[in-house]
Amino acid sequence: MIIWINGAFGSGKTTCTYELHKRLPNSFVYDPENIGFFIRKNTPKEIHKSDFQNLEQWRLFNYEMLKYLSDVYEGTIIAPMTLIIRQYYDEIIGRLIKDGIDVKHFILYAEKETIEKRLNKRLERSNSWARARIERCIDAFNNDIQDKKIITDNKPIDIVVEEIAQLSGLTIIPDKRNRLRKFIDRTQTTIKHIRRG
Repeated sequence: MIIWINGAFGSGKTTCTYELHKRLPNSFVYDPENIGFFIRKNTPKEIHKSDFQNLEQWRLFNYEMLKYLSDVYEGTIIAPMTLIIRQYYDEIIGRLIKDGIDVKHFILYAEKETIEKRLNKRLERSNSWARARIERCIDAFNNDIQDKKIITDNKPIDIVVEEIAQLSGLTIIPDKRNRLRKFIDRTQTTIKHIRRG
């Protein structure tokens, strides 16, 4: 099974992904964004695009890697990535589903004000990549990509993770960390994965 966690930049995809991973034995986090960084590092700057999702190679490589992993790995693959262009969704998620792969696609959905507050907490600049795309993401999830939405405005991360697991038919282990340990773990995850400014 592949669980693709979609949502606006700053919606909590990465935090939810790693929290789910911690509580789901036999799971693996696959980050599609890493392919974009690989392509940027291994191609001339003159041909870089502002958004590596616009590269056909990025979409094809992620499709092929996820198909390969689903064929050889018996556990659950969790992929956090914002996808807002229907064509790109079709080329990766849609194609995997057509191949008969069990893909659960969830959209972590929140209102603009909620996303802005979350971006403030992670000290995003006013002209950051994430902030500049809030409205475009919300519009896409209202009109173009309408799989299962999980409304997160007033939900704690633990509840969101449990909802994803339940909707996927998975049993997760109890979280025995205290509040301080959770806070430290989640802060470290956030800091580690802030890549775009």
